Amino acid sequence: MTAPPPNGPDEPAAPPPGLSDRDRAVLAVERQSWAGPGAKEREIRERLGISPTRYYQLLNALLDDRRALEADPVTVNRLRRVRAARRERR
Repeated sequence: MTAPPPNGPDEPAAPPPGLSDRDRAVLAVERQSWAGPGAKEREIRERLGISPTRYYQLLNALLDDRRALEADPVTVNRLRRVRAARRERR
């Protein structure tokens, strides 16, 4: 006999274990679109309390983390494609 799923059929899936609130916030920032120059950097500083440089370091590490892929496959796969295209241009 199999164990029942951790969530009922109408409940959303729980976030993957180990993905921190900050990691989820970084992915949320990447899902947004930005109106003009500086808006994203301002949001990073205000919402996350870190520098844009540190943000991009965290984001790059998240792109290689399977938990991030499970949590937000659309965003992670899009950013992986962007990263791969930039590497090819170098």
